[in-house]
Amino acid sequence: GTVPPAPIFFHTSLPCRYFRWWYKKTRIEKKSAFIDLLYAVPLQQIYGCPLGGIGGGTITRGWRGEFCRWQLNPGIYHYETVIADQFTVCLRCKGQTVYQQVLSVERPNTLQGWNWGYCGHYAFYHALYPRAWMVYELPGQNVVLTCRQISPVIPHDYKDSSLPVGVFIWEVENGRDEDIDISIMFSLQNSMRTKEDRSGGHWNEPFAFEKEGEWVAGVLLHHRKHVNPFTLAISAWEKAGTGVTHLTAFNPAGSGREVWQDLLQDGRLDSPAGKSSPTEKGEVTAAAVCASCRVPARGHRTLELALAWDMPCVHFGSKEKLHFRRYTRFFGSGGDAAPALSHHALTRYEEWERKIEAWQKPILENSHLPSWYKSALFNELYFMTDGGTIWVELPPDCCAEDLQGPAGAGLSHLLPVLQEYGRFAYLEGQEYRMYNTYDVHFYASFALVMLWPKLQISLQYDIAVTVVNEDIQPRQYLMCGRTAQVKLKNVVPHDIGDPDDEPWQRVNAYLIHDTANWKDLNLKFVLQVYRDYYLTHDSLYLKDMWPVCQAVMESEMKFDTDNDGLIENGGFADQTYDAWVVNGASAYCGGLWLAAVCMMCKMAEVLGDAEIQQKYTDILSKGKEAFERMLWNGKYYNYDSSGSDTSNSIMSDQCAGQWFLGACGLDQGEFEVFPKSHVVSALKTIFEKNVMSFAGGTMGAVNGMRPDGVPDTSSVQSDEVWVGVVYALAATMIQEGLVEEGFRTAEGCYRTVWEQLGMAFQTPEAYREKKVYRSLAYMRPLSIWSMQLALEHRASQAPAPMPPSQVSIHP
Repeated sequence: GTVPPAPIFFHTSLPCRYFRWWYKKTRIEKKSAFIDLLYAVPLQQIYGCPLGGIGGGTITRGWRGEFCRWQLNPGIYHYETVIADQFTVCLRCKGQTVYQQVLSVERPNTLQGWNWGYCGHYAFYHALYPRAWMVYELPGQNVVLTCRQISPVIPHDYKDSSLPVGVFIWEVENGRDEDIDISIMFSLQNSMRTKEDRSGGHWNEPFAFEKEGEWVAGVLLHHRKHVNPFTLAISAWEKAGTGVTHLTAFNPAGSGREVWQDLLQDGRLDSPAGKSSPTEKGEVTAAAVCASCRVPARGHRTLELALAWDMPCVHFGSKEKLHFRRYTRFFGSGGDAAPALSHHALTRYEEWERKIEAWQKPILENSHLPSWYKSALFNELYFMTDGGTIWVELPPDCCAEDLQGPAGAGLSHLLPVLQEYGRFAYLEGQEYRMYNTYDVHFYASFALVMLWPKLQISLQYDIAVTVVNEDIQPRQYLMCGRTAQVKLKNVVPHDIGDPDDEPWQRVNAYLIHDTANWKDLNLKFVLQVYRDYYLTHDSLYLKDMWPVCQAVMESEMKFDTDNDGLIENGGFADQTYDAWVVNGASAYCGGLWLAAVCMMCKMAEVLGDAEIQQKYTDILSKGKEAFERMLWNGKYYNYDSSGSDTSNSIMSDQCAGQWFLGACGLDQGEFEVFPKSHVVSALKTIFEKNVMSFAGGTMGAVNGMRPDGVPDTSSVQSDEVWVGVVYALAATMIQEGLVEEGFRTAEGCYRTVWEQLGMAFQTPEAYREKKVYRSLAYMRPLSIWSMQLALEHRASQAPAPMPPSQVSIHP
């Protein structure tokens, strides 16, 4: 059943300023709101594994095989099922068609000349990102089809991982005692189901592409819109024994009878030559490609089809600058790359699969790891491509001055890094439309630094540039109603902009609060710099980032108002929990501060900067004492030191600083910031209260819990479970040897999201015990990769890893 979205936390508190702003934005400027509190994306429990590599757009297929979520314009989503986008099977025996069926359970009111309504009882779906499998047992035919869907999402690969393609490998098993002829027809509409589909001027044309003796044939669907035109391509690999035929154009709004009869007659399509006429205004068009082969009795054959899309040059919403997607480096930016992309995908997919299997196999075959974890670890990675992700090249004539602004000259490797690896950005969430939201990326960044570390380093350079520069444009913030600069110098931005505006050019699309006084952003930059260096050993990066780290820490010092070595929160929502007020010293920001101070000591040591090392060593020793004195209560660290009714709440994220220190091997010996016994006691308390005393231990950890075992309802966010925070908490538990507790904690989130709520491939930021949720398809759950890092660290230290409990928390 559907689950209603949570009332967004600002509804009750956000003044009518938001509604005035929303009206002006959506009704007068005709733009979409970066967070739309009035129209949340409706939950559809239909999504499966998205297609496409990183940063070239995505097309999502549902688990019933429908093409149902589109993100070709960067960061902008259309949630529409296009009914003509289907696979159809035709089975022939002894020269007669014996079975022809659209492989879809739908019964639409268009294309009624087709045979719809495949019985779902005979089909099975399995996804392990970036691949998915659909198995069809054709009723009464003794034939089984398995469609394997593959996207080129390959760790440490910065070429093929950028390609906007997906491949469908159809394995045909003939259980009969006689040969059969099989055809798979792939039909596709020249559209994404948007208003522009009917604007006219779209046309299709057949193509055949040969390279190194291998032929690929299909149809190009040219979508000529005013901004960001694109071409879709459907194709098949024309190997020995495989015939490829096509239908250049048909009307997907009609009965489709001519297509159906054409296929039914001989299992092939007519293959007319030449282009179709451009569509008239109000018209839509579609095309089809058919791959056919003979399968011997009791035999097995393979048919290979592909979908590619070529939108090489993109404008964001402001239409100010033209950006070239990453893949244009390899396939050109002329808008004519779809045939070459299709050929590359079909002739390279076996190599991609070998690399994907080599990456995934050690984890999948590790009998110590529970199966739900293997599913969660890989399937949560969908957000790497389907997070509105954009990956663009720098313009060829770009120079360091263009990037650095007036103050960025110290970043000596900025230009070489961005020239080699491009610029990368992904959304906070499909509903929270801000790129590289930094307080949240802090959690998600583990997936990036472990799998595509150069993209993490590129992203950090972009953040560093904005840190050292300022943006003096004034803007009114909706929560406080006051006007302030968009971005101060030496302060980390909240985000690098809205895809509906001009990201990188205008940062901080978030205008609920002025984030210049947020306490966590600067600290999260420092923590990521050292973590990245620790995992990549990139000393040039560390040297470049060192002055930036010093600048943001200097800027942060002003929050230590009493000079006790510990920063204080300001009594307003001034960190990632932006609706949960903190006053005075706090476990979350105070812990991040001490971890960042510790990493400043370590970086100074690595770089031989004795003066800075001494400075931060002195701060650390003062700050540690203050932190323990003000916040440790004998069992865990209090939420804050304000002495309010809820200041002794148990925060599930209170060990966030320790999480990062442990991930960097800085949690023992001279670098032990938080006493080990205190950390373990706090984690055990969180497990007992926030996990096991909440929803019977089956939904992960609630953000805030009162000491008496009742959730903290002082704010909307304290009463929520944040999936990405839970995965980070589980990683911290694993780091500290609480392996079984860590797995038990994380399992609750996976089971709730992927099994109970039907939110596969749209993991939300938050949900509550009553099964209301907030912000579908969110960045933070990528933090599950920090669990994998913790497990790998343990495995490298211990003779044999302790197996986590295989006991499920669900009956």
